[in-house]
Amino acid sequence: METQKFSYDNNIVRAFLYATVAFGIIGFLFGLTAALMLFYPELPEFFFGTDDTTIKSLASGNIQGLINTQGAFGFGRIRMLHTTTVIFAFVCNSVFVGVYYSLQRLLKTRMYSDTLSWIHFWTWQIMIIAAYITFFMGINTSKEYAEHEWPIDILIAFSWIVFGANMFLTIAKRRVRHLYVAIWFFIGTWIAVAMLHIFNNLEVPLSFTGWKSYSAYAGVKDAIVQWWYGHNAVAFILTTPVLGLMYYFLPKAADRPVFSYKLSIIHFWSLIFVYIWAGPHHLQYTALPAWAQAVGTGFSIMLIAPSWGGMLNGLLTLRGAWDKVRENPILKFFVVAVTCYGMATFEGPLLATKNINKIGHFTDWVIGHVHLGALGWNGFMAFGVIYYLIPILWRTKLWSVKLANWHFWLGTLGIIFYAVPMYISGFTQGLMWKQFNPDGTLVWKNWLDTVTAIIPYFKMRFLGGVFYLSGAILMVVNLYKTVRAGSFQKEVPAEAPALANISKNRKEGEGTHLWLERTPVLLGILSFLTISIGSSVEIIPTLSLKKSVPTISAVKPYSPLELEGRDIYIREGCNACHSQMVRPFRDEIVRFNGKNGQYSKAGEFVYDRPFLWGSKRTGPDLHREGGKNPSSWHYKHMYNPRSTSAGSIMPRYPWLIANNLDRSKMVDKMVLMKSAFEVPYTKAEIDSANQWADNQASRIVRDIFSEAADLKDAYAKRPKGELEKKEIVALISYLQRLGTDIKTTEIKTASNN
Repeated sequence: METQKFSYDNNIVRAFLYATVAFGIIGFLFGLTAALMLFYPELPEFFFGTDDTTIKSLASGNIQGLINTQGAFGFGRIRMLHTTTVIFAFVCNSVFVGVYYSLQRLLKTRMYSDTLSWIHFWTWQIMIIAAYITFFMGINTSKEYAEHEWPIDILIAFSWIVFGANMFLTIAKRRVRHLYVAIWFFIGTWIAVAMLHIFNNLEVPLSFTGWKSYSAYAGVKDAIVQWWYGHNAVAFILTTPVLGLMYYFLPKAADRPVFSYKLSIIHFWSLIFVYIWAGPHHLQYTALPAWAQAVGTGFSIMLIAPSWGGMLNGLLTLRGAWDKVRENPILKFFVVAVTCYGMATFEGPLLATKNINKIGHFTDWVIGHVHLGALGWNGFMAFGVIYYLIPILWRTKLWSVKLANWHFWLGTLGIIFYAVPMYISGFTQGLMWKQFNPDGTLVWKNWLDTVTAIIPYFKMRFLGGVFYLSGAILMVVNLYKTVRAGSFQKEVPAEAPALANISKNRKEGEGTHLWLERTPVLLGILSFLTISIGSSVEIIPTLSLKKSVPTISAVKPYSPLELEGRDIYIREGCNACHSQMVRPFRDEIVRFNGKNGQYSKAGEFVYDRPFLWGSKRTGPDLHREGGKNPSSWHYKHMYNPRSTSAGSIMPRYPWLIANNLDRSKMVDKMVLMKSAFEVPYTKAEIDSANQWADNQASRIVRDIFSEAADLKDAYAKRPKGELEKKEIVALISYLQRLGTDIKTTEIKTASNN
């Protein structure tokens, strides 16, 4: 058969590699900033100005500079920037590096289209920059790992489709008949992410000329769809494609074949089947139907088997090559990465069990668990791939093996100093929250007692971040020196015989999976069906059956001012620190419920688009916040939390007091809620929306002035009606509404033993 000559495209690999390194450093800096703000919330004041004489500031002694930032550097927005950068910019770009490099060589062909490759590259990077701009501005949907508003969601979908088209068309023109295991994981990843992204981000724009949208799902339904997406973003963005990289680059670096072909088959099919079911374990003891919680727990526990099968397949590939690990920093990174994958995928199912979840959920334990995977598995795999490719792409030796080893040890110390303090912090939180005195009162009544107890662990976590970032900076130096010393080869000449035409039917004696590996269309269809089973069983019943969310007649739609206040709450990223879900535990009902004495019910969230149950309690739960504190307290708390709560680590929000509320879209929001989501606003209510908002704002201001003489005196010198127009009043209206629809003293709790 005639040998065909062609070339591999290294140019696109280099572009994604540069993006990976650049966004990696940016993502680590955002994470370090967020970690610092958890024990030094005055950081924005230090840079932009403050009126607090106890705080040093680089700016003059007034708070106008902080007000002028409009919250761009608040914790809620920095956290979103950190998670988006790490997931979409660092990890995804590192995956694209590996895919574009390995796919060409595994299939013995150039990518189908250089044009599609570059469209994919630039649309993905533009998406990241657009996310930065919008998040800094407070434009977000609040959904975990999916905070992008609808135009960016469309851009993500477009870029992903371009990537998939290029990948599948490249597979179609391959010169190797059977698809290697890494490609199975790439195919499964593409199918799952497309499905997850589209269905989770179904939303209705307020207008097609603006950024604001509302989720197509409400309350409980939004929660299950979001965590079906959220957990499987971890599964199919942070895990399966990285496993594809492991199956290609680990054997290459070790110069050993994969340990077990059969184990690879079991690993792939069982992982993509089981993983998709596990999302509801993030919603244990919530208002989610019990059957969905049970399914999530069961499949989460089952995940241990395929996950550890993959881990063992990776580590056992190094049999006979462990002597190389001592000398080769690339293998060091890979070994620790695969080990962290095994640890995280053992811990995750444990956290999904109800007995452990009741202690671990909403605590820093989950943060430690997530970062063990992100820093250890994703970060170290990316570093290993980069160190492997740089000498090959630039045709030279790595500038300094010693510096790479320093990076490895600093990174490893960073993981330890990050994860271990977060575990201790999480255990401390979970146990302190639940501790009672013999007389039935909470030992730690004040939420700040549990916050101040874990400040030392926050500082240790920050130190871990410094170690990790320092190692990454050493990598940048090493790569820069290597690139300067080498010579980049854009086009790599190659040759291989053309693929002969043979029947797609299964041959006599040919194994079933071996046959599947040479029929990529069937492999893709079966992957889609495997992934779809769990999605269909969990999602469709919850969305289609009205009985799955019992209605509560006392629950009414938000007033127009409360709707605006809720959007401000989302804009500022308040759900990053506050949950809105009182679970059926004695300690939570006593701590959060006040007069109501009720845990959260599914019917209370029917008008919540999006749901705001949260995943972390840095501050207390707010679902029963209405009426617990006077409106003047909320005003002062938002202006300076430490004036009302000594030792608080909440940042300041003075711009809410300075800004006039933009009501230009208020009526449009009500019309959308009624027309698109059947929220029962009457025509009279919509027509009188501005008067309704004026009356509610006036009542809140009257309350503030009657409760706080100092505020009354301060505003007496200002134009009449000034405070009523401010954003702070809308936010207070929303906070004072939370949990007030249900009024009863009946207490029903699940077992707390």
